[in-house]
Amino acid sequence: MTVRETGQGGADAGGYADAGAYAGRYTGGAAGAYGGGYAGGHGGVRGGAPGGMHSGVHGGGCACGDCPHGAREGHRRAVAAFLRRRDEFAAGQGLPAAVAHSASASRQWVSEELAQSAELVAERGRAEGKAWLAGLWRRTAGVVWAAVVLLLLGQSLTAVGAGWTAARTAGLAAALVVAGALTAASWFHRAKGGALAPLIGEDNRLSTSRTVAGAWVLFVAYSVLVLAGRLAGASRHADRDALLSGLELARGAGVVTVLAVVCGIAVLVRRVVGLRVLGQRLQKVPADRPRAADLLTDDAGRGTFADIQYVVISGVALVFAAVRLARRPDQLPDLPWGPAVVVLVSAATYLAGKYAEGGRPVILSVVRSREAGDLDGPIRTGDDIEIRGAGFVPPGAQGADRLARMVVRVGAVHVHVPLVPVPGGFSNPTDTLLTVPVPADVEPGRVEVQVVTAAGVETNRYAVDVTE
Repeated sequence: MTVRETGQGGADAGGYADAGAYAGRYTGGAAGAYGGGYAGGHGGVRGGAPGGMHSGVHGGGCACGDCPHGAREGHRRAVAAFLRRRDEFAAGQGLPAAVAHSASASRQWVSEELAQSAELVAERGRAEGKAWLAGLWRRTAGVVWAAVVLLLLGQSLTAVGAGWTAARTAGLAAALVVAGALTAASWFHRAKGGALAPLIGEDNRLSTSRTVAGAWVLFVAYSVLVLAGRLAGASRHADRDALLSGLELARGAGVVTVLAVVCGIAVLVRRVVGLRVLGQRLQKVPADRPRAADLLTDDAGRGTFADIQYVVISGVALVFAAVRLARRPDQLPDLPWGPAVVVLVSAATYLAGKYAEGGRPVILSVVRSREAGDLDGPIRTGDDIEIRGAGFVPPGAQGADRLARMVVRVGAVHVHVPLVPVPGGFSNPTDTLLTVPVPADVEPGRVEVQVVTAAGVETNRYAVDVTE
């Protein structure tokens, strides 16, 4: 449910899709109190199960997080309420009279209200992601057994005229064994995504390297099981010798090499990403739940060349190897060195992309913010300053709840970056520009400015002079 809307010159509204549809669909009953729950008949409280929601069926009308439909509906209503509230503030509406007279006070009040509302949306999003993940194991098991049925149908159709062979029996038996193993794994890991649990990274996204390696592992395991089934059904000594010779390394050198490389890439990429995050050279924020698009995109949802080419080339090579296995089921798939080398080059490109991505945020300059008609002058306490640089908003941190976690250190004072709403998004903060006030607690003189992003990464220190 979460894609981005573009803000004016900066971060988006919090990564929420179909804003207009949500806001139009749930205009009644969802625009309740933003500090702690929902009004209009929902009676929810922040962080707890809304009262009166278990009186009937969970047909999507509840906002609780204990079932997929209720969690999804609760998230949608929270999104609609947040977007409506943000647009009201962007239009200058909804401000209390006590702060309306002061631009700085109204900005601070709006920012606090939006931060609280965004945190409620984030809680609902996490509840939806947890419920979705808990139900994923049934869907993965269903897909696995549907693939077995399709294999049976394909073998039955191709057996017309040619007749049923021992190789077809062995292939179907191997598929049943693999499907049973995956179903058992799905049940044991049902709370973590079922059979997809090993493919989900620490940031709660599908890992491209693990998925590619897992596909090759499953294919090679299936191939060996096919040969094992044929060996178990072979009655003649010559047939058994031929099958055993099909397992020799010379027959499957290409497949074995590709398998070793992609598995090594999966392990190495995890190590590389972990070290870069700990060294503050890469910013990572967790996602609400994994998505299939994670295989082809970065954390911000943008398609990346390294990931796309790795998935495409590996998929094509897998299809080629599967055809070779279907044509010659008496030996390991003899993937020629040409396609194997192409996969190796693709894996090297993917690994190089992991080394090149990201970077530490940096402050390039700090200047006094000047309003129209304002006089030029030095930075004083109470003035707004513009911090210009790059990398202030990590990929995947465009949500308002994460933008509200950004902090600027001005000397010894920690200043939370205010959220400034505009129609369709936020004008502050952005990836390249932050605007914050200089607190009155800052002592005049030379002070250092430093930004702490939503991922917890610190920028370089930049010295400015503050006067009285």
